[in-house]
Amino acid sequence: MNIVLYQPEIPHNTGAIGRTCLITGTKLHLIHPLAFFLDEKHLRRAGMDYWEEIETYEYANFEDFLDKNPDANIYLAESCMSKPYTDMEYKMGDYIMFGSESRGIPKEILERYPNKVISIPMNEKGRSLNLSVSAGIVLYEALRQNGFPDLH
Repeated sequence: MNIVLYQPEIPHNTGAIGRTCLITGTKLHLIHPLAFFLDEKHLRRAGMDYWEEIETYEYANFEDFLDKNPDANIYLAESCMSKPYTDMEYKMGDYIMFGSESRGIPKEILERYPNKVISIPMNEKGRSLNLSVSAGIVLYEALRQNGFPDLH
């Protein structure tokens, strides 16, 4: 599987997602600009010193990501959308994209993939879940659908 973070802002979230990617054999894709440096101590602390082992890829922007992954089957996670993440049928190798913590995924990108926008159901008491929690929820559903390959 592949997790894509579009312009992440909080190093702790990216570090925690990276750790989840490592223990699930998932690739982590980072679309710039990032609001932090990849050697930042908060990122490393959240990633539990595993950062060097995480399979990461970096891209200058979304178009660069598409150019380097032309056949990517992308799902876009966004709060307050109508299609629950559990309604999709994920395949190994799919890409699940999450937007920045404060802005989400830009409207113009969401409009390019109208049938691939997913969300995690929640009540009205908050705007969204923490980014690392959301990534874990959706990633583990995708892995569950595929029989948790190579996990025990």
